Amino acid sequence: MEYKYISKSVEDTIKLAENIESEKFPNMIICLNGELGSGKTVFVKGFANSLNIKENITSPTFNIIKEYEEGQMPLYHMDVYRLNDNGESIGIDEYFNKEGITIIEWADIINDILPKERLEIIFNIIDENKRVLIIKPYGEKYEELCEAVL
Repeated sequence: MEYKYISKSVEDTIKLAENIESEKFPNMIICLNGELGSGKTVFVKGFANSLNIKENITSPTFNIIKEYEEGQMPLYHMDVYRLNDNGESIGIDEYFNKEGITIIEWADIINDILPKERLEIIFNIIDENKRVLIIKPYGEKYEELCEAVL
């Protein structure tokens, strides 16, 4: 099953992220896909804010992984856009079991190492402000999460 969420503003995208954060659990994996400027990092900012992470959230394009430990749970923010391989060489898959939350921008690049159970959100730009987000839960926990917040 998949869900559709229409975001009419940055605030709508942040609200969705906050609602998903309210259902968080250890080892949660959120995969974000969509073109540049579609709202992926905005989503991460909203999620991090709900975790009480005070640090400024930026896309880790050149770092690939940023770790935020000061919130309610650890947040591992990844941007794999610049990876030349599937990420195994730098241990991306090790983050999936570190009892935190992993959010991956451009996750389709490393699709072959992603856990079977995860939440995928595809961002589609409609106009300057409006986005259509397609949300796909993989696994029972993620289906329950979607039922709770969508």
